[in-house]
Amino acid sequence: MARADRIPFDAPKLPPATAVRTLARVGRFVRPYLRQVAIAAVALLVAAGAVLAIGQGLRFVIDRGFVAGSADELDRALGLLGGVIAVMALATYARFYFVSWLGERVTADLRREVFSHLLTLSPGYFETTRTGEVISRLTNDTTMLETVIGSSVSMAVRNALLLVGGLVMLALTSAKLTLLVLAGVPLVIAPIVLFGRRVRRLARASQDRIGDVGAYVDEALHEIRTVQAYGHEAVDRARFGARVEEAFAAGRRRIAQRALLVAIVILLAFGAVGIILWIGGHDVLAGRISPGDLSAFVFYAVIVAGAVGAISEVIGDIQRAAGATERLFELLALEPAVRAPADPQPLPSPPRGTVAFECVTFAYPSRPDTPALIDVDLSIARGERVALVGPSGAGKTTVFQLLLRFYDPLGGVVRVDGVDVARADPAALRRRIALVPQDPVIFAASVLENVRYGRPDATQDEVRAACEAAYATEFVERLPHGFASELGERGVRLSGGERQRLAIARAILADRPILLLDEATSALDAQSERMVQLALERLMAERTVLMIAHRLATVRHADRIVVMDAGRIVAVGPHERLVADNALYARLAALQFVGATGEASAPG
Repeated sequence: MARADRIPFDAPKLPPATAVRTLARVGRFVRPYLRQVAIAAVALLVAAGAVLAIGQGLRFVIDRGFVAGSADELDRALGLLGGVIAVMALATYARFYFVSWLGERVTADLRREVFSHLLTLSPGYFETTRTGEVISRLTNDTTMLETVIGSSVSMAVRNALLLVGGLVMLALTSAKLTLLVLAGVPLVIAPIVLFGRRVRRLARASQDRIGDVGAYVDEALHEIRTVQAYGHEAVDRARFGARVEEAFAAGRRRIAQRALLVAIVILLAFGAVGIILWIGGHDVLAGRISPGDLSAFVFYAVIVAGAVGAISEVIGDIQRAAGATERLFELLALEPAVRAPADPQPLPSPPRGTVAFECVTFAYPSRPDTPALIDVDLSIARGERVALVGPSGAGKTTVFQLLLRFYDPLGGVVRVDGVDVARADPAALRRRIALVPQDPVIFAASVLENVRYGRPDATQDEVRAACEAAYATEFVERLPHGFASELGERGVRLSGGERQRLAIARAILADRPILLLDEATSALDAQSERMVQLALERLMAERTVLMIAHRLATVRHADRIVVMDAGRIVAVGPHERLVADNALYARLAALQFVGATGEASAPG
C-alpha cells in the first residue's frame, strides 16, 4: 500500500522481494522501447551463436587442417572462422549500442518520473526528510540502475546463453566429460545463491550510508556562511569524515563478500577445466576422441566456466541494483498528503479575491501534539489589507501555509473565493495567490528566468515592465549582461534589497488577485527598505493583501490588524485602538517597535 508523504525515510521499508522481482518493477519504463529491446536481443543471440560457432571452427582447423595436413582445408576452415568472428564483432557492436542506449533512456525517464513525483509531495514530507538523502536516491541509485540495464542484464543474458549453448556443445562433443562438468555445477551455484543474498543486503546498507554523506554535504555547503562565521569547520570535517568512513566500511563489507563470491566461483569453475583437460588428454592418447574434439571441448568448457564466473559477478550488480530500485520505488510509492480531489470544484471566474478561515485548527505533522492554530475565524473581503502580528510561534506563517494548501487543517474550513480549498485543485488555487517571502527565493538562473517564474510565458517586455514597477530595473541594467545575467545559487550576486525587489517583480508579473507578504522589509537597511516599500505600494494596489507585519510602515497599509498568540486570534482592530485595548499588542509595541520618531511601531 502506498504511504502518505509525511512518512520519513526511517519508516518501515517496502516488503522484501527477490532481486529479480524487485528489478521487474522497472519493466514499465522499458516497455515503450520494445523495438530497441528486440534489436538488442537479436544482436545478442547472433553474438552468442557466433561465439559458440568459433569452437566448431577451432575443431575444423585442428582436425582438417593441422592433423590431416591439408593446406586447402586449413585455409577454408580459417576463412570460415574469420567470417564468424566478423559477424560476432558486428553483432557485439549492435548489442552494446542498443543496450547502453536503453540504459541511458530508461534512467532518464525514471529520474524524470521520480523528480516529478517529488514535486507533488507537500512541504510536510520535507520537514522529516533530508534533502541530500533524496538527491542520493535520484542520482546515485538511478546511476546504479543505468549500469544494470545498460550492461549487466545483457551480460547476464549473454552469458546464460553461452552457458546453455556451451553445455549443449559439450554434450555433443563428449558425453562423458559433460557429465563431469555437470557434476560440478551445484558446487558453483551454491555460493552464488548464498553470497548473492548477503551482497544485496550489504548493497542496500551501502547506499543508505552514501545517502547520509550526501545529506551532510548538502546541509553544510548550503549554510557555509554560518559554518565559517562560527568557526565550525573542524567539527564539520570530523563529522563528515565519520560519515564517509561509515560509507566506506559498508562498501568494504559489500566488496569483500562480492570478491569472495567471484574468487570461489572462478576457483571451482577453472579447477573443473583442469580436471577435464587431464581426463580428456588421456582420452586423446587412447584414441577415444580426436585432438580437435578435445580442443573444442576445452574451448566450450572455458566458455561455460567464464559464463558462470561472469554471471556470479553480474549477480552482485543485480543485487546492488535491487537495493537501489527498492529505494527509488519507495519514493514513487509515497502518496501526496495534499492532492486534488477526484472531481475538483472550480473556483469562480473572474476571481473575487476573498479569503475566509472558519474555526480552523491545525498542527504540523512533525509536531502533532503542539497545535499551531486553534479555532481561528477570519474573513477578508476583496481588496482588503490585513496585517497579522504577534510573537514568534503565534501561528502567522501557518495561516499562509494553509491558505496555499501546503497542508490541510485538522478541523474547520479554509475558503478562497467562497470555495473550500480542500475541494479545489491545488494548482488552480495557487494560481490565484502570489507570495513575497521575508527571505526571497532567487534561483541559480538569469534575471529573466527568475522574474518569469510565476508566469513562464511572459515576454521580455512584460518582464521589464514588472521590474520597472518593482524599482528593480536600475540595478538589473548594471549587471554584466542585464536581464540575461546569471544570479548564482540563491542569488548570491545580489544584495538583500535587490533580491527582495526581484521577488516583488515576480509577484507583479504573476498578477494574482491575492497577495501574501511575509514582511518584505524587516531585514533591509533604510535605503533598501524605501525602495522595496515603494515597490510594495504598486504591488498591493487593487489586490487582497494578507501580510505578516513587523514594522509600523507595514501596519500603516493595513485596513485591519489581527493580533495572534499561541495559535489563536486574540484581538482585531486598528493600531491606535489595539495599543489602548490589547495588553499583548501594547507590550510588543512598547518593547520592540519604537520608531525613529518615538512612535510605537507595529508588532509581529
